[in-house]
Amino acid sequence: MQLLQFSTSHYCRKARLALGYKGITYEVANLTPGLHALRLKPLTGTTTVPVLFPNDPAYPLVISDSSNILRFLEANFPTPPLLPSDETLQAESWLLEDWLDESIGTATRFVYYDYRSGEGKAIDPSLFSQVLIRVVRSQYQINPTTAQLATARLTQALHTLSLRWQHRPYLVGDSFSVADLTAAALLSPLALIPSYQQTYPWLFERIRDIHDLCHEAYPPGLYPT
Repeated sequence: MQLLQFSTSHYCRKARLALGYKGITYEVANLTPGLHALRLKPLTGTTTVPVLFPNDPAYPLVISDSSNILRFLEANFPTPPLLPSDETLQAESWLLEDWLDESIGTATRFVYYDYRSGEGKAIDPSLFSQVLIRVVRSQYQINPTTAQLATARLTQALHTLSLRWQHRPYLVGDSFSVADLTAAALLSPLALIPSYQQTYPWLFERIRDIHDLCHEAYPPGLYPT
């Protein structure tokens, strides 16, 4: 299989975690933001990454979007499972996956790129990095006002997650699921923001554990305990 991605995208990290958890061998092709549209639009009709090529006539030619990739992998490679056996818990897992994907992953992006354009500029002051940050901020209309709203949303989300995740290993039931994987991927950029590491140590313990489980390298800013 081949995964087309942005190397820094937390949504692409989500797909890599799923592939790693399933024990699937794959190769990565890193795309250049902006230019990636020339390759993806003819293939998928969108410019969204990640995109997975199964490279097997038994499967669809291409799967676009991290959630679709998770559903494809679970349907075709059910072992080890990414869902509880109980149907009610399965529905809850997908509900949390969708909330994290559509709301919290977006809030993380706003908070992260706002930080990288200010206090976190020293993380990578190179011209390429700073141009990329400006492009992302413009594309998603990230500014002090929208970043403040995203920060508030993220604070509430982390409080909600803490009620399920701070003192137990799984978000749904008694097994690892798409909800845990999605949370670990989409909250991982916060590892580069010191205030989050200090305030939510339990979160980064979960993120470490899930990266270990999925045989994926830790995100930038996250180190072994």
